[in-house]
Amino acid sequence: MVLEKQIILFLNIVHSSVKQCMADEFRDGGYNLTPEQFLVIDTLWMEGVLTQQQIADITLRDKNSIVKLIDGLESRKLVRRVSNPKDRRQNLIKVTPYSLSIRDKVTKLAYASVGKIIGDIPQEELEAFVAILARMEKNIDPENDLEALARKYPLNKNGYGQTV
Repeated sequence: MVLEKQIILFLNIVHSSVKQCMADEFRDGGYNLTPEQFLVIDTLWMEGVLTQQQIADITLRDKNSIVKLIDGLESRKLVRRVSNPKDRRQNLIKVTPYSLSIRDKVTKLAYASVGKIIGDIPQEELEAFVAILARMEKNIDPENDLEALARKYPLNKNGYGQTV
């Protein structure tokens, strides 16, 4: 098989498998969450109250997909929308007390799935892989600087962003 075809095929297969692995881990842990919903709620846990546009900007997703993800999180009582007192055309997204009560458990499940995914791959290879993915994204869209995103949201020893 041609290398370029392998790259496309393998990225697609691994992307689907990663999402399924995380969804299975959440489900087996008793939480009805998708990996995409986890990324949104995790962003809110790290950053606090945000607008839908801010969430879209941080997660590098389009605003329409963020609206759907927030709808799902809201139906699960994990977030709520409130009008922005400074601009009533905007909604602010806040985590609920229930969301905060499950944060540690859900985050552990997410990291358990990542642990399963990366298995025994050495740290140096994982770092190189992340750097290659960042370069691939920059080739696709020079505006998306994943390395800058990683520097902006470094993890502390608890696995949470700087604000925890």
